[in-house]
Amino acid sequence: MTNKEIQEKIYAGVLGKTIGVYMGRPVEGWDYQEIREKFNEILYYPHKSVGVPLIVADDDISGTFGFMRALEDYGYSKDISAKDIGETWLDYIIEDKTILWWGGLGRSTEHTAFLNLKNGISAPTSGSAERNGQSVAEQIGAQIFIEGFSMCFPDDPERATGLVRKAASVSHDGMALEAACHLAALDALAFSEKRMDVLLDEAFRLVKDERLKRLIFDVRNICADSSDWRTVREKLDTLYGYHLYPGSCHVAPNHAMVLAALLCGGDDFQKSVSIAASAGWDTDCNAGNVGALNGIRLGLQGIDAGADLRTEVADRLLVITSDGGEAVSDAVRETRKIVKAMCKLNGLQETASSDKRFSFEYPGSLQGFSRCPFSTAPDFIAFVDNEKNKLTIHCRGVGPGVSAEVSTPTFVEFSTAGTNYLSTASPSLYETQTVSAEVSLGADSPDQAQIQMYVVYADGEAEKKAYSPKWQIGRDVQTLTWTLPKLDGAAVLRMGFSVSSDTSFTGDVSVHYVDWSNAPEAFTQAGTLMKSIWDISPRRLQMWTSSAKGFSADMNHTFCISHLGRNGLATIGTHDWANYSVQATLIFSLHEAGGLAARCKGHRQYYAAVLRDGERAEIIAAKHGQRRCLAVCPYHYEKDTPYRVEFVCKGRNLVFKINDRVVLKVKDAENTYRDGGCGFLIDTGTMLADDFHVSSKEEWIKM
Repeated sequence: MTNKEIQEKIYAGVLGKTIGVYMGRPVEGWDYQEIREKFNEILYYPHKSVGVPLIVADDDISGTFGFMRALEDYGYSKDISAKDIGETWLDYIIEDKTILWWGGLGRSTEHTAFLNLKNGISAPTSGSAERNGQSVAEQIGAQIFIEGFSMCFPDDPERATGLVRKAASVSHDGMALEAACHLAALDALAFSEKRMDVLLDEAFRLVKDERLKRLIFDVRNICADSSDWRTVREKLDTLYGYHLYPGSCHVAPNHAMVLAALLCGGDDFQKSVSIAASAGWDTDCNAGNVGALNGIRLGLQGIDAGADLRTEVADRLLVITSDGGEAVSDAVRETRKIVKAMCKLNGLQETASSDKRFSFEYPGSLQGFSRCPFSTAPDFIAFVDNEKNKLTIHCRGVGPGVSAEVSTPTFVEFSTAGTNYLSTASPSLYETQTVSAEVSLGADSPDQAQIQMYVVYADGEAEKKAYSPKWQIGRDVQTLTWTLPKLDGAAVLRMGFSVSSDTSFTGDVSVHYVDWSNAPEAFTQAGTLMKSIWDISPRRLQMWTSSAKGFSADMNHTFCISHLGRNGLATIGTHDWANYSVQATLIFSLHEAGGLAARCKGHRQYYAAVLRDGERAEIIAAKHGQRRCLAVCPYHYEKDTPYRVEFVCKGRNLVFKINDRVVLKVKDAENTYRDGGCGFLIDTGTMLADDFHVSSKEEWIKM
């Protein structure tokens, strides 16, 4: 296979995972008979029928694409260990908030493993049956997080299972661990082998657990006897149903149903995920595993062979971790990360598909773009598709007063933020950032359309729009740039394009790429955000990702940050933020240390400028729970007294200013962090803050 073909297979695997999860998610936890009575069979996304959003936070997606960041964070080392991946859990999980089902010690396998890690018990002991008991260790979770790792090794099942064994052992053991490795082998083999029986034969030789071998043997025999999935499901329930196993979600019934859906679905992608979503047990997990494997195995042509399962999802997914600015993502962006890891781990020349945020490089990719839900125009005015690796806006009947508007999310919808798994996140786009795009007019379209970029932002409880100037669209590709206006620190919810015309226009407009980079020129949140003692989390505060136990608006100041121990953070921003200054007026209460953090990758990897114990100033670098002091000096300060604190990051240079005076300056020889968001850090105590300000203007970041 060519590198291009491998990349497309990985994209199909990521897309298939996403489709499967969102097919099964709305009925997760439903009884099999309940699903049957309501839907008979789930052939399409059932979210509207049960009154829930489609794109929501889900552990299958956040875990899959969040935990594989271990590969980048540990330098794509071939010797990465289970312990390293366990540290990544601690880096990106916010306790009781992100990624996991927080079902309790001894009930939720992942929660139990997290508590072990938190208490200093490293992986693989953290997930071992010896420590947690067999029933806890053998619940389903191991196999639902594996595809990001397994797709790093196309056609190499030994290395795929080797890496997945390390990753899965953070939380699981026994049959659950072996089931994850079994799926990893199938994923790796599926890059070149389409025949399901051959895949199962080849992967079987790597299975070590005798119980799992028996399960695979039984499923294959049952499916050979009957192609009717309901008959198969009935027999599996007798042999491997939940009633035969301890715990809330044992791996055996679910792995059996994954295999049955693959065998009964044949080469029909839609049928296979439909079976997994309709069969009960852990529907989103099972449909996600089936979708990922069949995405790799059958490719984009297989996904597209049935009903259109792609347009509704439009590549969208959420990766909810402590790295809040990277939460709003899509299948293309996550594919790029896996492709990069694959190249690094296999010693291949890295051929980046694109360095632009949106470049629509895979067939049919939309990267979240669809008709804007905040458009007032009729539905038929605009729709989007991908034509030759560019986003095409098809316009019909555009004219005076009627524009075609399409957009993509840059933040989670407020209405979905608390649905089951918390959508702890930060926006990906901010006021005063500059957006660039390339556009052109369709070859057969009338030469009479204009285009604007725009954003939808949250103004209090209302959504408003801000527009760029209009540009006339020509047939030649033209580059547009627009710097977003000041929005009073509001959350930017969506970014999009508006096509208009002074006369009737029916035609096509192509968007070749969209991009933005570096920190905002001037992003500010100031003043009193708290309008009532009952409203401690206004919309502007919901833009922050907080692991601090207490992070709220304040009646007399802008923010209040408090934490019971060390490492309480509240951050905002993205990996686009590289060279910038972060400033705030800080007032210290009871505390050990507090200050500003910058270039954050999650909440255990960052730089920080802090005041400590009332007597000194420090610049520190935190990594995987350890802190390294880069610079320190005496500095006496008082409680309940405002201090204007500024932290500047430019290249390797870090500068700490207090009340406009430089107190520390250092060059980090290791260049530990090159980019990332910023915010507040508090150790054991409370800190108040006012007028938080971020700027990338040269006059603000001069050394």
